[in-house]
Amino acid sequence: IKKLPKFDLIIDCCAEASVEVSKKEIDRVINTNLIGTINILKKIMIDNSKIIFLSSSRVYDLQQINKTFKLNKRKSFLKNKKFIDENFSIHGVKSIYGLTKLSSEMFIKEFSYISKIKYIINRCGVLSGPFQFGKQDQGFVSHWIWSHITRKNLSYIGYNGSGEQIRDVLHIDDLCELIFIQIKQINKNYNLIFNVGGSNKCFISLKQLTKICTKITGNNIKFKKIKNTSIYDIPYYITDNRKISSFYNWSPKKNINNVVKDTYNWLISNKSKIKKYF
Repeated sequence: IKKLPKFDLIIDCCAEASVEVSKKEIDRVINTNLIGTINILKKIMIDNSKIIFLSSSRVYDLQQINKTFKLNKRKSFLKNKKFIDENFSIHGVKSIYGLTKLSSEMFIKEFSYISKIKYIINRCGVLSGPFQFGKQDQGFVSHWIWSHITRKNLSYIGYNGSGEQIRDVLHIDDLCELIFIQIKQINKNYNLIFNVGGSNKCFISLKQLTKICTKITGNNIKFKKIKNTSIYDIPYYITDNRKISSFYNWSPKKNINNVVKDTYNWLISNKSKIKKYF
């Protein structure tokens, strides 16, 4: 990093993003996610650069999320209709991965205080779209699509094996559009934290995603129902985008059908190349 030339702005989106991997490979995750950001900040401080940091919705207290969102009488989470904003609790357990991202946020603020670094922190939910090739740790959407394409069986894990857990999903094109706007306006809007996600434009349960994947691929696959889940799992997450929308007049353009279609088309076009990664 020290040998790199000076940059006006650095977008730090490098991370080991798997929550489950962070349980097993603690040193690697800390070195990649936290120490990596600190090394970038040291360079930024010398060069007087700006930083846009891609953080995570995993900075929020997962135990509080589990208390807040419950299955209703219809065994569904959809009736919750609550979005999570920047004021949701960041105290408590969040996963090793989430802890490294929150720690990185705190270091960014500290370096900004020392050196007047201008920063933007985007706490992203699930990101998906082309160039994800179906591995589980890249996100559940591409993994679901690829499993249907290759007729590989899946499991509904946790919450009585219902497949009702819900996430919002942001198409990578929508994220890139936002970051481009943030770059252009960083001398006007800076030292801010935003939640960024698909929000009410783009969210889905695993069960609903299965129906879409079955329709687009024409393949039915078998599902195993597993009652128990990871200690780091959460039942529900939909982003409150109101703050980010108020600053940039931005909102996601693509819905879940767009996300699945674009990801599916890319996976099919690159099927032979992708297989070597499995």
